[in-house]
Amino acid sequence: MSSADLADFLRRRRESLRPEHVPAGVAAPPGRRARRTPGLRREEVAAQAGVSVNYYERLERGRAPRPSPQVLAALGRALRLTDAEHEHLARLAGQIPPSTRAPVPDDARRLLDGLGAIPAYLVDERQDIVAWNRAATALLTDFAQLPAEDRNALKLPSVLGTLCTAAPGSEGEFLKHTAAQLRTASARYPTDRGLGELINDLAARSPEFAAAWRAHDVRPRLALRKRLHHPELGRLDLDLRTLQLPSSSHQLAMYTAEPGSPAARAFTHLL
Repeated sequence: MSSADLADFLRRRRESLRPEHVPAGVAAPPGRRARRTPGLRREEVAAQAGVSVNYYERLERGRAPRPSPQVLAALGRALRLTDAEHEHLARLAGQIPPSTRAPVPDDARRLLDGLGAIPAYLVDERQDIVAWNRAATALLTDFAQLPAEDRNALKLPSVLGTLCTAAPGSEGEFLKHTAAQLRTASARYPTDRGLGELINDLAARSPEFAAAWRAHDVRPRLALRKRLHHPELGRLDLDLRTLQLPSSSHQLAMYTAEPGSPAARAFTHLL
């Protein structure tokens, strides 16, 4: 169990909630001064989860015994965790063993090819680009010609220069998405040295990523607005959509355009 990461995740999720999230039947702790922070008190979470305040406080300090699946489920309900957050909590608590990396499924490669003019690629949990289709090559770059260490979705902005940027007003969303993805990956592969080096490098180069990492948010962002400056097709405003493949650690990333938009019309000339 990663006690420090577990404690950090519980504390940050508690602090992200608001007093109105406390059910009416949960009484305010007696003898307490006025609430100084917007988050819930530890006593309020403990009461909702049906555990002692002392035990919950020790969990948030990284000093409690490993919680049982039943306690984790109760904490998840008290903290209003999503399915992704529930799984992350279970991994941090050692209820789900570390994952092993799997090869790209054949049906995933067939799916890529079947997308036709929709640019798409597959990433593993380290965000390494492990497969791509012809449309992605035409839109972005010839991935086969990139050094293996540069075939990574997080490194594409620096590799591609000004070709692919965030849409105006959404600059921070990609970094939040990146931090969430890598938080999930770090719990799945706690001994992956390369993953740790990637996280440390990003945190050192980007204060925005470092702040997003500290937030310990693992909720996925399934769509991001991107602006591409294609040498032949001109400016393209696109949505980068990410889908988790069933029964796989791989994700499918697709660039899509709003129907009837200039970008959608430009896609007809992509291949």
